[in-house]
Amino acid sequence: MAKYLAQIVVVGVQVVGRAFARALRQEFAASQAAAAARGSSSKESAAVSSFTGMTVQEAQQILNISTLNPEEIKMNFEHLFKVNDKAVGGSFYLQSKVVRAKERLEEELHIQKQNQQQKT
Repeated sequence: MAKYLAQIVVVGVQVVGRAFARALRQEFAASQAAAAARGSSSKESAAVSSFTGMTVQEAQQILNISTLNPEEIKMNFEHLFKVNDKAVGGSFYLQSKVVRAKERLEEELHIQKQNQQQKT
C-alpha cells in the first residue's frame, strides 16, 4: 500500500513540475516578444515612466483618451482640470493627477517626435 502511495506522489510531483516548467517557458517567450514589440523607444519611455511614476496607459486612462493626439490631450486636460478645481468642490488630488497625466503624455509625444527625427 505504501509503495503505491509513494508512486502516486512521485507521478503527481512530476506532472506538476512539467506543467510549471512549461508555464515558465511560455511566460519567458511572451516577455521576449513584448520586449521586441516595444522596440528602442520603450527604453526612453520606461525611464520617463520610472521618473514620473506614471505609465502612458495610466495617463491615457486618467485623461480618457485612446490615442496620443495633442488636441485631444489638451481638450480633455482643460475640462478635467476645471471640473476638479477646489473652488467648485473638486479634488486637489485628482487635479494634480490630471496635471501629471498631461505632463507624462506630452513627454511621450516628445520622445516619439525625437525618434521620428532620428529615423529620417
